[in-house]
Amino acid sequence: MADKLTPRSQDFSEWYNQLVLRAELADYGPSRGSMIVRPYGYALWENIQQTLDRGFKKNSVRNAYFPLFIPESFIHKEAEHVEGFAPHLAVVTMAGGQELEEKLIVRPTSETIVNDSVKKWVRSYRDLPILLNLWNSVVRWEMRTKLFLRTSEFLWQEGHTSHATFEEADEFALKMLGVYRDLAENYAALAPIPGRKSESEKFAGAHTTFTLEAMMGDTRALQSCTSHNLGDNFARGFGIQYLAPDNSLKYVWQTSFGLSTRFIGAIIMTHGDDQGLVMPPRIAPTQVVIVPIWRKDEEKARVLQVANNLCAALGDCRVEVDAREGMTPGFKFNEWELRGVPLRIEVGPKDIEKNQVVFARRDTGEKSFVPQNELVARVGAMLETIQANLHDRAIKFRAANTFRVDTWDEFKSRTAGEGGAGFMLAHWCGQAACEKQIQEETKATIRCIPFDREKEAGKCVRCGNASDGRVVFAKSY
Repeated sequence: MADKLTPRSQDFSEWYNQLVLRAELADYGPSRGSMIVRPYGYALWENIQQTLDRGFKKNSVRNAYFPLFIPESFIHKEAEHVEGFAPHLAVVTMAGGQELEEKLIVRPTSETIVNDSVKKWVRSYRDLPILLNLWNSVVRWEMRTKLFLRTSEFLWQEGHTSHATFEEADEFALKMLGVYRDLAENYAALAPIPGRKSESEKFAGAHTTFTLEAMMGDTRALQSCTSHNLGDNFARGFGIQYLAPDNSLKYVWQTSFGLSTRFIGAIIMTHGDDQGLVMPPRIAPTQVVIVPIWRKDEEKARVLQVANNLCAALGDCRVEVDAREGMTPGFKFNEWELRGVPLRIEVGPKDIEKNQVVFARRDTGEKSFVPQNELVARVGAMLETIQANLHDRAIKFRAANTFRVDTWDEFKSRTAGEGGAGFMLAHWCGQAACEKQIQEETKATIRCIPFDREKEAGKCVRCGNASDGRVVFAKSY
């Protein structure tokens, strides 16, 4: 077995890097900043995909595909958009041995190329709404990269919708945030705060950006997803109009929404411990692993038969039998703990005699004896117990590391050093210049303006000007 992971308390970043590699979630690609998603990591991504796909389709969103290359002229049709993405664009200037007449942008996001088609598809109000989702990869040329969290190319989904009114677009953007919240809370067992971004932090070209901000194990924030009301900004840039019932021409109102493989990073950093990953059962690639144990050759066949029978009985679960030879049970236990499998079932000759198995929980390490004839019901109940415990633990951790901050001295004290600062609930005047100054001096940013924040008169934590409520500040990934 490889050396133990660097403890999270000693170096959280190194712990994360080691864990992603050793648990075989991902590896570094051959080009700068690229990532290879290994089968175990991709299985987790597939479970995320399937959960989101169900949520989208319940809301009549349908999957489509658009080209990887975007004509450079498209990017310039929305001023905020090009300004926001310009530093991160990968540009193709040569193809087929010749210089291109017009440069091609490798897709950083698809608002522009989608809208070039939508303008052809929309004629009247009867064509609306158009509700599309894309499963693809995008390229953003990041200077500093970290597996899953920030890579030059990453997998994601991006939704693009067009509506007849601003209100419909706004409602739909919030509805999609609800789909993400269901995934985050009920499947990934995260405890995010929903809210909207400040003007400085919103998506380039959006009217409003909604977000889920989750707290990681080092108390930094991670933006788990975003859903944007784009207003009519792109519609005007691309000339997308529809004939209204009163025969007037109106611009469409649009949304976009996305969640990427950085969500895997959120799962790792929220639940992982010094032994490795801790996977929430509802989204885990493997929910149950059965480890048959024998010492003598004459015990092997019987133990394996029982293990395989148990596996067959658990057909509704994602279950594996680890019958590898030449490895001790202890080695296998450590490996499956590293990979974060929620429930381990051990069975050996003595367990067979007693018609029982041993349950070992990954979240608490607790062991218990379970009669074989109760296996199916007890496994289902145990997985739900682990799922609920992980979510409850995430909520309690966030609460324990959330602080009301009223003075600039306290704000600076909490953000001093290189570590996380937790979630700081502080008053802000609403001015971008003040927000920028706070970031420059402390590296903390406004993560969101919470939906449920209370109206509370106060003074901005930095400049002392009037504020009507607190926002969430944090250091972030």
